[in-house]
Amino acid sequence: MSDNVYKKIEIVGSSTKSIEDAIENAVNRASESLDNLRWFEVTETRGHIVDGKVEHYQVSLKIGFTLED
Repeated sequence: MSDNVYKKIEIVGSSTKSIEDAIENAVNRASESLDNLRWFEVTETRGHIVDGKVEHYQVSLKIGFTLED
């Protein structure tokens, strides 16, 4: 068994529903084009306000995945 090597990328997920939904959207989309996703880290949270109400959530994530041998 060899030691794992990881690569880390940064992406931004968004949602009109919630922060959690924005995270899920980002991870689900990343998994469509990347293999071996292992972890994520939320690095920034922000949103868009319209007429005094939250209209949109944005969450920056670092996602780590193992590189294939």
